[in-house]
Amino acid sequence: MTYNNTLISIVGPTAIGKTALSIKLAQHFNTEIISADSRQFFKEMSIGTAVPSLEELAGAPHHFIQHQSINDNFNVGDFERAAILKIKELHQTNPTLVMVGGSGLYVKAVTKGLDYFPEVDSSIRTNLNLQFEKDGLLNLQEQLKDLDPQAYKTIAIDNPQRVIRALEICIGTGNPYSSYLTNPEKKRNFKTISIGLNAERSIIYDRINQRVDLMVENGLLEEAKSLFSYKHLNALNTVGYKELFNYFEGNFTLDFAISEIKKNTRRFAKRQLTWFRKDNTIKWFNFETDAKEIIKYIENNSI
Repeated sequence: MTYNNTLISIVGPTAIGKTALSIKLAQHFNTEIISADSRQFFKEMSIGTAVPSLEELAGAPHHFIQHQSINDNFNVGDFERAAILKIKELHQTNPTLVMVGGSGLYVKAVTKGLDYFPEVDSSIRTNLNLQFEKDGLLNLQEQLKDLDPQAYKTIAIDNPQRVIRALEICIGTGNPYSSYLTNPEKKRNFKTISIGLNAERSIIYDRINQRVDLMVENGLLEEAKSLFSYKHLNALNTVGYKELFNYFEGNFTLDFAISEIKKNTRRFAKRQLTWFRKDNTIKWFNFETDAKEIIKYIENNSI
């Protein structure tokens, strides 16, 4: 199939330098950036989600950055539809676009489409939500580990909504959630060139620890405090906020809360890499690779 348009997708673990590379590529190709970071969609959250700085945002036009409220129900299906429409619109004037983000499911939604899941009885989700409220997340995680070890290893296991979603499919269909993740890819009218940034694990962890310290310096506590009354919302069930909510409630000391943010972010980075390594179309580069080398690879693999 011949494509007239290209989408450059930049992926990798958190804090690896994806934003900086995306801006360099957007400037080189004189184009715009689609964000596929589900944590950066919400306008009330910026420090804890590492939203690009005003200087970075000025470096190239961005889309899907702080465009929703935490009160809005904006899921991955909504993002797929909105992003495909925006890409189609932008491709009319620019054959090359850049997409960046570490949310693997959201990246996949754009590049390959979402998987199909059978309808299941809504009472299953209701019961799982009640279980979560009564017994907590660990109980649900253990159920998923028993019913679908593969999903347990690959989904965002600290996200109650993702765990509940996987469990309701397992219970409602009698089949593992992961067994439905093999549907044929949707046909897109653009070519995707996937670029991955990576580093040794110790370097990734050091960068995460430094980023968290910088977030705290820049006012993460104050931002989390302003959102404390919304802690019940799914958008706020996010690393960097939920740990500080425990501090505000007297469950954690501040030092422990910050150490938990670092630990949970490191776990998140590990899950990101597990997800992206399953995609053999990604061309991996060391995070210190000069952007010119990556641009050369892209140009050699374009239309």
